[in-house]
Amino acid sequence: MLPALKSQIHTPEIIVLTGMRRVGKTTLYKALFDEIDDSNKIFLDIENPLDQRIFEEVDYNNIRENLARLGLMKDRKAYVFLDEIQAMPEVVKSIKYLYDHYNIKFFLTGSSSFYLKNLFPESLAGRKFIFELFPLDFQEFTIFKGQVKTFYDSFEEKNINKNVVSYEKIINLYDEYLQYGGFPGVVVETDPAQKKLRLQDIFKSYYEKDIKGLANFRDLNAVKNLILLLTQRVGSRLDVTKLSSELSVSRETIYSYLSFLEASYFISTISPFSKNVDREISGRNKVYLCDTGILNQLGKVSDGDIFENAVFNCIKKFGKINYYQRRRSEREIDFIVDEKIAIEVKNKATKEYLRDLAGLSKSLNIDNFYVISKEFVDLDKIIPVTEV
Repeated sequence: MLPALKSQIHTPEIIVLTGMRRVGKTTLYKALFDEIDDSNKIFLDIENPLDQRIFEEVDYNNIRENLARLGLMKDRKAYVFLDEIQAMPEVVKSIKYLYDHYNIKFFLTGSSSFYLKNLFPESLAGRKFIFELFPLDFQEFTIFKGQVKTFYDSFEEKNINKNVVSYEKIINLYDEYLQYGGFPGVVVETDPAQKKLRLQDIFKSYYEKDIKGLANFRDLNAVKNLILLLTQRVGSRLDVTKLSSELSVSRETIYSYLSFLEASYFISTISPFSKNVDREISGRNKVYLCDTGILNQLGKVSDGDIFENAVFNCIKKFGKINYYQRRRSEREIDFIVDEKIAIEVKNKATKEYLRDLAGLSKSLNIDNFYVISKEFVDLDKIIPVTEV
């Protein structure tokens, strides 16, 4: 992510970095701040009331004067980093004014996509680029662990370059990734008990600050119970009518809860694959959690579901993800990437799984297909998960 953000340093647009709390947005921006070879820059934390006072001006021109008193020269371009802008929603109006009237490059962070999408008015259209930051995928996890390993860009290359020696060197790290997930603060912690405490704190912070603080839901117990129900449905198709009945709330309420949980990065949903767009939209979605560490903390989930969730979190960067289930049949494809690559996830892949996947893929006119396996299997088109 840092290289992508560095490429935006000299563009005029406002850069917004968003994602769940504790995914490393502030750390990443501080690294970016240090990369700017210019002293005319400042980093402010909008959760700090003292930093908020800089922007508490009726006349927005006075904000520029306040920044000047903090050392930002007015005769050349300035770089202003504002962390956690959701703490002061009204700051967005002043950002727009300063962007339009002064030579200021803004870098902003915010913790909730749901909130940010409503926070930015249409008047900022064309003025901002949004980047999303997620918990670490396995490739990033190995970097944090100091493990030197080559990850290939395409599934074809992953398939060709797999080998059992590389797999055996790193599979223990993957087991740790499955158990504790990819939040950076958890990854760098070495004590298992402390890892669990950090995960509990991450969820508590999300619940207190995002769900209770931003969502304005009337029935918070129903939201909490929905989250617990979703952990038991990871990798499964959601039956909103059944969820509505179990929680004694309307279907519309369930949809609003799901919308918030997804827009604030806590869950992801994927729709069924279809060449018919209307059918894709109307089908039941499958659900996955943002992180397997959080998933393990919230409930007892089967190893297979945790594994499938982890694979989803690692492959979503490759493009749009759908799933496929044949009508009136239990036969399905776990993931279809960009409508052209079929992916099945198995703890131990076999020739039979591969044959079934080949047949289903052919029926959908998909030529590219692979089974991602937790155990190493030396067969073509079976990719060990340590390569993903």
